[in-house]
Amino acid sequence: MHLTGQFIYPVKSLRGCALATAEVDALGLVGDRRFLVIDEHGQFLTQRTLPRMALVATALSNHTLTLSAAGAGACSIPRHAPPDQPPPLIRTVSIWSSTGLSAEDCGDSAATWLSDFLGVKCRLVRAGAAFHRPVLKPGKARPDDVVSFPDAYPLLVISEASLADLNDRIVASGEDAVPMARFRPNLVVAGCTAFAEDSWGRIRIGDVWLRGGGPCVRCAVPAIDQLTAERGQEPLRTLATYRRDAADLTNVIFGQNLFHETKSGSLRVGDPVEIA
Repeated sequence: MHLTGQFIYPVKSLRGCALATAEVDALGLVGDRRFLVIDEHGQFLTQRTLPRMALVATALSNHTLTLSAAGAGACSIPRHAPPDQPPPLIRTVSIWSSTGLSAEDCGDSAATWLSDFLGVKCRLVRAGAAFHRPVLKPGKARPDDVVSFPDAYPLLVISEASLADLNDRIVASGEDAVPMARFRPNLVVAGCTAFAEDSWGRIRIGDVWLRGGGPCVRCAVPAIDQLTAERGQEPLRTLATYRRDAADLTNVIFGQNLFHETKSGSLRVGDPVEIA
């Protein structure tokens, strides 16, 4: 088995970026979901309620996050608070059960650009020096497991074989195959059987050790076309026919959540994937 793709999503629920090499730090892949779009009350916003978020592209340089969208131009934001400027405003934000998180406001320019494009009043915040978010998964998380702005876990892995199995079923039903981007994985692996990742307890990719966190319960986002922001029925309709969560049959699952035990290291496309 080997790593065939890796992706970060600099802003939760906006478009992601493919990387040949990714660094790992305490929060996960460096640059992954370190920014968050919030409403006026500090609650996180996602494609679940705002599908247009799929139309906003992201790009990272060493010092800058750039947002762009067709017909809307671009907006650039520092990745970290500039040391030569006044300290940023700290906002209290929430993601599901993670409440009272301290995040840095990214300023009025970013808020205006996003609000105008998305059609709702919102602001952009980032994980700064005051940010701390333990993983809230009793029985699975360890004391040193922390995370940035994903729903719950630091990383998500999906195998190419799992997507091929799903797409064979979708195409057989007369619908179009869906791309991997619908599922927003961090890591994509080849060389295993379909859904082999479900049972991985502990794996090593290159010099990075990772630990399984359990199946990824899918929300409505995979049914949103990431290029057009249009909602459909697939792949959730087909997943519901054979990928229901045994712990809760109302949920469908695809991919496995991961913790990274190695808190500093590198992952490279082509790295071998070994089961411990």
